[in-house]
Amino acid sequence: MNDIAFPTTNAIGDLVRANFPASSAYIINGILGIAAVLITVALIPVFLVWMERKVAAHFQARLGPMRVGFHGTLQSVADGLKLLFKEVLKPAGADSFGFFLAPILPATASFLVMTIIPFDHHLQVTDLNGGVIYVIAISGLSVFGILLAGWSSNNKYSLLGAMRSGAQLISYEISLAIIMLLIVLVSGTASLREIVLSQQGTVLDWWIFKLPGLGLVAFIMYLISSTAELNRGPFDISEAESELTGGFTTEYSGISFSMFFLAEFVNMFVAGTLTTTFFLGGFLAPQIGLGTVDLLFDAVPGFVWFFLKTCFIIFLFMWFRWSFPRLRVDQLMELEWKVLLPINIIVLVLGAIFVAQGWILP
Repeated sequence: MNDIAFPTTNAIGDLVRANFPASSAYIINGILGIAAVLITVALIPVFLVWMERKVAAHFQARLGPMRVGFHGTLQSVADGLKLLFKEVLKPAGADSFGFFLAPILPATASFLVMTIIPFDHHLQVTDLNGGVIYVIAISGLSVFGILLAGWSSNNKYSLLGAMRSGAQLISYEISLAIIMLLIVLVSGTASLREIVLSQQGTVLDWWIFKLPGLGLVAFIMYLISSTAELNRGPFDISEAESELTGGFTTEYSGISFSMFFLAEFVNMFVAGTLTTTFFLGGFLAPQIGLGTVDLLFDAVPGFVWFFLKTCFIIFLFMWFRWSFPRLRVDQLMELEWKVLLPINIIVLVLGAIFVAQGWILP
């Protein structure tokens, strides 16, 4: 099992290559891959908004949306159409270019990261050798978008929310980067696909378990840091309604607001996919050492396992939001600089020792 070499081709790509010249096939397959990512980016928020409402409702012992579609399944579509047709307003004194550019940047960052996510052994737009470095670099676009939105809105609440969010995102990105470097260190590669393949075997070969003790700690640290990076409760101080009305989105409406809204849920999906890739074996089926059960699990397509694992991580993000009270600004920054960062540095150093001494489970 540990020596399986998954192919990088797929039926659609092979069909295109068989019927078009090599140069044309390369371009067509690239366009098809981009189109697939765009469709995913467009549909994922529709499902996640519905899921969020249902999870919040059940946590609060109520039903959530029920009337528009079966069990409210079309409520997100109705809300999206409403936002699309609402008038886009720009405050007096706002910088027009920055005001309308800002919502595009976070959504663009989400799209760019999705292009290197290995959804299955044959479902990936491109596999970069330095995929982890690419993820760290691209995530900075979201920070630029939020800071630009706060500054260009000509609103003190927007500016204060943007400054809070900028400080928060930059701080917690350090912890995320350190944990990613730990996975690169122990797996020996910065390619997301190769990181997944380094976890072949049973569930004990997933990095959450394969790195004894440290894997579980790193997983928990990654979840906490990702929640803060997503600006979600209990780390949503940049959008604190009771203090800042709406934070950096206060002056946004219509399609401009929906871009921020879309980016939030796509970013949550991306965070779930990265957590799955780094710690939960990605698209690999969970093998428990029982022949019949393992064969049944193997029969399920890899992308199904990938989405199931990702949905589990997303459920944890939603659980956090509806369970914990919002932190103060000073508490949030202290958590990163005085708790998470020292722990992550220690885990990285111990991981290096594990690798050097050969203590990682084979």
